[in-house]
Amino acid sequence: MARLMDIALERLSSMLMDMAVLSEKSVSTSIEAYGKGDSQMEEIRAWSEELRMLQEDVSELAVDIIARFQPLASDLRFIRAAMEIAYGFSRFGRYAYDIAEVLEMWGDLSKCDHSMVEITAKTTKEMIRMSIDAFSNRDVELAKNVKKLDDFVDEKYREHVDMMIHDPKKDVTCAMSTALILRYLERISDHSSYIGDSVIYIVTGEKAPRK
Repeated sequence: MARLMDIALERLSSMLMDMAVLSEKSVSTSIEAYGKGDSQMEEIRAWSEELRMLQEDVSELAVDIIARFQPLASDLRFIRAAMEIAYGFSRFGRYAYDIAEVLEMWGDLSKCDHSMVEITAKTTKEMIRMSIDAFSNRDVELAKNVKKLDDFVDEKYREHVDMMIHDPKKDVTCAMSTALILRYLERISDHSSYIGDSVIYIVTGEKAPRK
């Protein structure tokens, strides 16, 4: 029985890593597409849908493991966290699609200053990579470091919104499209932080409060 549960848990972990790879690719592609002015929306939409279905598969497997094997302690923590992590990876895909939609909505954004998005996206992608590595290696310290970067992304979003309020002459298309993308990046960074929280929970059993 124990061996069968170990096999199931390994499969669950493997499914999460598959989601990690696809979600990271989705976000990176959407950001690169924004910079190039090419939304690649259909491809990113397909990845987002695939991630959603994978999330459902993870949830179904997690419930099946609980029902069949009645796991305790660290195994039960892992299964519970796995469902939250799968949700986070699925949201990465959804927000990547939202970023792609910005180009579809606003059209040519080549005249806009992309520097704020580029700076914020660099940190956001770093957070995604760190959260994946933290999960893969069960690295509590790395998970904690993910959370430390979240404030930077939040600040960049607030900084841009404040600029929009105090600079009414700013080009509306550029200001609004940038605000949308920064908001999606801010949500991606939040979910990276939540994945870090889940890693800490898997290893230590401690649940972190969320904003």
